Amino acid sequence: MNKDSLYILKFKPILKEKIWGGSKLNNLLGKEPKGSSIGESWEISDVEGEQSVVINGSFEGKTLKDLLIYHQEKLVGEKNFKRFGTKFPLLIKFIDAKEDLSVQLHPGDEIAKRKHNSLGKTEMWYVTQADENANIIIGFNQKVSPELYQKHVNKKTIKDILHYEPVSSGDTFFVYSGLIHAIGKGVLLAEIQQTSDITYRVYDWDRKDTNGSYRELHQEDALEAIDFNNNTDYRVSYDSKKNEVTGLVNCPHFITNIIEVDSEVLLSHKVFDSFVIYMCVEGEAEIINGEQKIAISLGETILVPASINEVKVISKGVKLLQTYI
Repeated sequence: MNKDSLYILKFKPILKEKIWGGSKLNNLLGKEPKGSSIGESWEISDVEGEQSVVINGSFEGKTLKDLLIYHQEKLVGEKNFKRFGTKFPLLIKFIDAKEDLSVQLHPGDEIAKRKHNSLGKTEMWYVTQADENANIIIGFNQKVSPELYQKHVNKKTIKDILHYEPVSSGDTFFVYSGLIHAIGKGVLLAEIQQTSDITYRVYDWDRKDTNGSYRELHQEDALEAIDFNNNTDYRVSYDSKKNEVTGLVNCPHFITNIIEVDSEVLLSHKVFDSFVIYMCVEGEAEIINGEQKIAISLGETILVPASINEVKVISKGVKLLQTYI
């Protein structure tokens, strides 16, 4: 494997059937194979046993892990390689909730390291499409103590103290570790998160899986990890301008911007010292670096290695999420 021949990479999506999944990933985003309960498309993943595989260029068939081992800082950047080694730090998904997801939360880095030898899970959501009257659950609707929380958990009335937030296309949310949340039915979104598959499930609407069993809950773990500060600073306010970079989320785990292009824009990556991920959440575009031209359309994701200093975006109308560390 040539260490000096990195290029813009596309990966084969990893589709996940879920009890709450639907068909929007197939019908709206063009994912294959089709199914009636596809809940997640893992666009870029280094989760153990679920590594993304390259589908374009000379590295076709190689995994993200293969590239990390051979290309190291040329792929992810010097500071990221020092920090994470050969573990890719982000997990990139599209999620389709035909039904409500479980009420859940994720541990931070300290708890995740101690209990699971893993990164924690801070994430963000960008709503790609939402049915009429769709909502998400995020945070509490009142000040909640551990005692009050436990009382509602025991009585299975946890939904009475949760905050329901109406959503529509373009709405963006920062879901930090410890924040109780659930994606509501009818919501299709892009999710950017730390590489972690740890979820503490608190309530699952008393539904049964295909085997007639209730899914496991994680009440003790959740109680330790939950954030009881009634923080309402989770909706991201932004005003995007055509052909400019607009900030969405800036946290220690990732930085995400939105870029709306209707002509031609040159995007410099020189100062990032990081890989850069582009998720297409509306329209289509051509991404150019030197002699390489790669098409990207709604529902597709590309990875630009840290060794590439700039890309040109040409489009008559596209919205891209740009993420790096």
